[in-house]
Amino acid sequence: DNVGTFEANMKLSRDRAESVARELSGKYRVASDRLKPQGVASLAPVGSNDNEDGRQKNRRVELVKQ
Repeated sequence: DNVGTFEANMKLSRDRAESVARELSGKYRVASDRLKPQGVASLAPVGSNDNEDGRQKNRRVELVKQ
């Protein structure tokens, strides 16, 4: 979501992506070289940041096949 500074949200976004990648490689044995965690902060919203429901939708991790 867009609450807070862009820099803080970018760090949170990257940290969230890295946490998911660690879980996938550690717990589910996905090869870590197949994962490339990236954060996009508020640059790719799927919901409105004008209300809590939309902000919750924007706090997510997506897996993208490359």
